[in-house]
Order: sequence, then C-alpha cells, then structure tokens
Amino acid sequence: MQAARGASLSPGDDHGPTATHTYVRLFVVIAALTLVVDQATKALAVEKLQGRESIELIPQVLSLTFLRNGGAALGTGAGFTVVLTIVAIAVSIAVARMARRLRDRGWAVGLGLLFAGAVGNLCDRLFREPAPLKGHVVDFIDYGVFVGNVADIALTVAAVVIIWRTWRGVGLDGTRQVRS
Repeated sequence: MQAARGASLSPGDDHGPTATHTYVRLFVVIAALTLVVDQATKALAVEKLQGRESIELIPQVLSLTFLRNGGAALGTGAGFTVVLTIVAIAVSIAVARMARRLRDRGWAVGLGLLFAGAVGNLCDRLFREPAPLKGHVVDFIDYGVFVGNVADIALTVAAVVIIWRTWRGVGLDGTRQVRS
C-alpha cells in the first residue's frame, strides 16, 4: 500500500489474518441487532402510539410521539422520497461491499451502524404507506426539537465513529496513516 506524500502506513491495533473474519462478523452482528431493534420499536410505535397523544417520559426533554416522515432528517425533502430511497439503496450496497475489507473494530462498528440505519429507514420507504418506494419512515422518539427513531440514532453514532476513525488516520483495513 502507498501512503500520501509525507506519510507512512503502519498496522493498526486490530489488524491481522484472523481479524478479517472477526470484524466482518462484528459488522454483521452490529447491523443485524440494530436493524432488529429498529424494526421492532417501529412496529411497537405503530401499534401503541399511532393515533394517541404524546407520552412524556422526561418533561420537556423526551417524549414518545408518533410521526410518519416522508422526508429526510427533520422532515426535509418530503417531495423526494423516491430519490431518498434510491440513495439509501446505493449507500447500503456500498457499505456492504466495503465491509469485506474490514480489519478494524471501530470501522466494523461504525459501518454496521451505518448499514443498519440506512436499511432500517429503507425498509420503511419500501414497505410502508403510502406506496412502495414512497413509504414514510416511522419516527417516535421526540427530543423536543425533532422526532426520530432507532435507525436515526444508529446513523448519528455511525457518523461520529467514522469521523473519529478517519481523524485518527485508521483505514478500513486497520492500517494507520502516520505523518512523518
């Protein structure tokens, strides 16, 4: 592997022949568990919260509020549901392909959460009303400023982990970029 000018690559902490399988497996476990929790909580929200008033958990901080979101974050892009669906499909495929190269625990966690968040909301867009490819995402965790779901939490944590690993100079394959 070649490094950028003025930098060299050195092995990361989580790298080696056995790590390949371990971290791909970690990616799959994180993605599967997160996706199951996301879909189960959305099913519960539809069953228990739809048509009801908000349930305040922590006064003026956290509530359970049922909402169907046809857009992206904070309801933006509601007229572009099909485009959002196509983007989610592309992201899911790209992340799944990248996962084969995982040799770093942090990247495995970050990409597992990214995959689960994208697929969790994609499932809503594909299978929920009003129509396939135009489905509205079920949101129910009300933070007072916006309403989200478990997939949104996974996407947010994934972004933090991915930025952190990138900032630390750690590649998917576990190599570290060391500046000289």
